Amino acid sequence: MAWGQGEGVRLHAAGSLRAPLTEVARDFTGASGIPVVPVFGASGLLRERLERGEPGDVFASANMEHPETLARAGQAGPVVMFARSRLCALTRPEVGITGDTLLERMLDPGVTLGTSTPRADPSGNSAWEVFRRAEALRPGNQARLEAKARQVVGGPASPPPPTDRSVYAQLLADRQVDVFLTYCTNAAQAVRELSSLQVMSLPAPLAVGADYGLTVLAAGHQERSGRLVSFILSPEGQAILTRHGFTAPTAPGS
Repeated sequence: MAWGQGEGVRLHAAGSLRAPLTEVARDFTGASGIPVVPVFGASGLLRERLERGEPGDVFASANMEHPETLARAGQAGPVVMFARSRLCALTRPEVGITGDTLLERMLDPGVTLGTSTPRADPSGNSAWEVFRRAEALRPGNQARLEAKARQVVGGPASPPPPTDRSVYAQLLADRQVDVFLTYCTNAAQAVRELSSLQVMSLPAPLAVGADYGLTVLAAGHQERSGRLVSFILSPEGQAILTRHGFTAPTAPGS
């Protein structure tokens, strides 16, 4: 039987959504009987795969740009913002970073700075926006940060992240990096796995947020896709996102 005549929903979603949307998929399937087949990865790489014709039904991106690109091309419907996150710094205690010294330590040649890959992964774009804002504090900061940042995840040539643990916790534990700029939700998951790690909010001049976009793909099954999107936007779905550290715009009290 062709997939289009089957009963499942194919969900392409940002890697930072793995934990909450796995829970969402479980609860949605339990309530509706409709299975969800998730594909997690860097949002930009997922968008490219969908542009090339990879079958899919719903796309949940870590920014608004990638689903809106598909919508403008006629490959997806309207895009709705369904969650928000922000960038944090994840580090080990012995690196000696405080909120007041974060920028100074990121600029230190002896501190290895890790990011995701710009353009391929919105988290990398957000890190580069931090660098741009650092330039306003002192000329030359942006070039220094961009030159030293190691783009170790989220790119087309990056090793696939582990499915059973946080890639960020692994990078810090293996001392491949000393500080990693990632979404606060990713950082919180890393700390749950490795409690010695520290998460730091970025100071106000460097703070960067992220709006997550959700859309139904034009070539997918519209009725089943719409039901999954409605569940994600429902109070139950938004509560799951909130429990995992996201700001959910339609959750009660948001």
